[in-house]
Amino acid sequence: MQERARRSNRERSEETREKLIDAARRLFVEKSYAETGTPEIVEAAGLTRGALYHHFADKQALFRAVVEREAECVAEEIEAETGPDLAPVEALIAGGDAFLAAMKAPGRTRLLLLDGPAVLGRAVMDEIDGRHGNRTLREGLQAAMQSGAVRPLPLDALTALLGAAFDRAALAVEAGEEPAALRLVLAALIRGLAAGGRPRPAGSYTAPELPL
Repeated sequence: MQERARRSNRERSEETREKLIDAARRLFVEKSYAETGTPEIVEAAGLTRGALYHHFADKQALFRAVVEREAECVAEEIEAETGPDLAPVEALIAGGDAFLAAMKAPGRTRLLLLDGPAVLGRAVMDEIDGRHGNRTLREGLQAAMQSGAVRPLPLDALTALLGAAFDRAALAVEAGEEPAALRLVLAALIRGLAAGGRPRPAGSYTAPELPL
């Protein structure tokens, strides 16, 4: 009986927490983090301020929970599209496509790529991304290197730079650019890492002449 009561209390507590996160997400997207106050959040959630502060230290802590959940959803969508039946390079490309598709959820690009760094700071966002989206990218690159499909390169640096390219593409899609062209370029970047390719010797590249 006591175990059932404890479980019921945990379930109610989790339900309250989810209501706060859901309400906060809607308002942060509709109005922005700066323009949203905690009284509005608890009213939208149908709860009290006491309930909010029982679960979160302040509005920023609640925002972090919103961002964490969005990042987790992105990672889940990537993992759903990159099963073990895909070759390593194709899995990386499929993961990139899944990332761009996941970022099309209304408000997600703003929360993760604009407001997140502004409110929480770059270091915190990197930590969150390292548990979710960038984790999936790092694991995919590592698997591709171990299989010999991708040239061995510094893994952390490659993850950071390729991840930045995907973030920039998501921002471009949000701004109205054609996703097909961006996906084509990102796939070409990934295929360029293939172990069969060889980087050009230093000094061998000549920039094409631009028309006057």
